[in-house]
Amino acid sequence: MDKHLLNRRQFAARCAALGLALPALNSLRTPDAGAQTPGAEAAAKPAARTVKLADGTVVTALGQGCWHLGQERHPVAVEEEALRTGISLGMTLLDTSGNYGHGRSERFLSRVLAGQRERIFLVSKVEGDEVSGDGIARACAASLARLGTDYLDLYLLHWPVPSAQFPGVVAGFERLRAAGKIRAWGVSNFDVGQMEDLYRVPDGQRCATNQVPYSLNRRQIEADLLPWCQRHNMPVMAYSPLGGDNHLVVGDRTLAQIGAAHGCSAAAVALAWVIRSGNVLAIPESGSPAHVRENAQALSTALSAQDLQTLAGAFPGPLGAS
Repeated sequence: MDKHLLNRRQFAARCAALGLALPALNSLRTPDAGAQTPGAEAAAKPAARTVKLADGTVVTALGQGCWHLGQERHPVAVEEEALRTGISLGMTLLDTSGNYGHGRSERFLSRVLAGQRERIFLVSKVEGDEVSGDGIARACAASLARLGTDYLDLYLLHWPVPSAQFPGVVAGFERLRAAGKIRAWGVSNFDVGQMEDLYRVPDGQRCATNQVPYSLNRRQIEADLLPWCQRHNMPVMAYSPLGGDNHLVVGDRTLAQIGAAHGCSAAAVALAWVIRSGNVLAIPESGSPAHVRENAQALSTALSAQDLQTLAGAFPGPLGAS
């Protein structure tokens, strides 16, 4: 697939050369539920707009990742506008970590959170080398101070630690939850074996989510982890849902064609695919208001059965073109 990958600017130029109509960046109109593209199959159910956690909490299916924000990739004012644009369009889950830019991402987010904290589902993370002793509590306190808030909606263990440490990690998270410092906790980058070990720990089944890479060109979790999470009523949080910095899928020709047919961006098609089941939520990152608007179109993009079949053929997963 790499030979077809373009960046967003190249994608726009290619579409112009092919005579494909690009959606206006400011257009986020939800299509008429009864309307269909001439000659297209009836649309499958629209991309799920929300995901329900095991405790009943309902969150947006499309959030915003903040790994590189506040670190001079873009002017600060532009990045703030991008996040606020996404929030206004329903992308109210913000994902950060204490180690993103050595705390700079969290400090940056504090300005965006000011005055609208209750609208935001806020996620941060603790690192594996911080979990011994009272390290989880100290790391959480530092994150809360940088973010300018007194609680996190979700706190994740960023990377797995040895399974022998799971009881201490769970106990640390549960103490924070009991104290009201966090409302839920979860993990990130766990495989099936690690999830099984976690579930053997007292209160391990309180894990709210597993944040892992998942995109059209990274479908490995479909072979084992995704079915496991579905069986255990645990939604997956997909990071790098557009493929990651060096493997973006938004310039792929197939996505361009499907996006043109739906009047949306290629990014919206890729994200609508990720969140299609209602059991996966996605956290694309962008410091550009225009790109955020493109991403947000996924919330109103309904991929047809034919679209899904075409994408499966272009991006076959571990189980084949399914």
